[in-house]
Amino acid sequence: MDKSDWQKLIHIRVYCEDVESFIKRFGCDYDVFVNDRAYFNAVAMCVFQIGELANSLTPEFREKTKKDMPWDMIRGMRNWLAHSYGEVDSEVLWETANNDIPRLKEFCINALV
Repeated sequence: MDKSDWQKLIHIRVYCEDVESFIKRFGCDYDVFVNDRAYFNAVAMCVFQIGELANSLTPEFREKTKKDMPWDMIRGMRNWLAHSYGEVDSEVLWETANNDIPRLKEFCINALV
C-alpha cells in the first residue's frame, strides 16, 4: 500500500472513532441527534472529512478495494454534505453514523494490519 494511502486510512479510522465517541457521549438516540446541533454538526463534519480523505486516496487503491468499500458513495456523501446548503437529510446522516461508519472503521483496521 502506498504510504500516503496508509496515512489517510489512519486519519479515516480516527474520524470513525470520533463519530463513535460522539454517539457514546450524546447517546444513540435519533431525537437527541436531530435536536442537538453540536452533536449533529460534529458527526456531519467527521463524515465530510472522511469523504475528503477518501477522495484523496490513490485511484489504484480505490480500484483495488472497491469491492470491499464503496469509495464513490463515500466521496458522494462528502459532496452531498458540502452542497446541500443546510438541507442535510438527518436520517441519512444518522444511518451513516450508526451503520456505515463502524464498517469503514473495521475496513481501515484490517487494511492497516
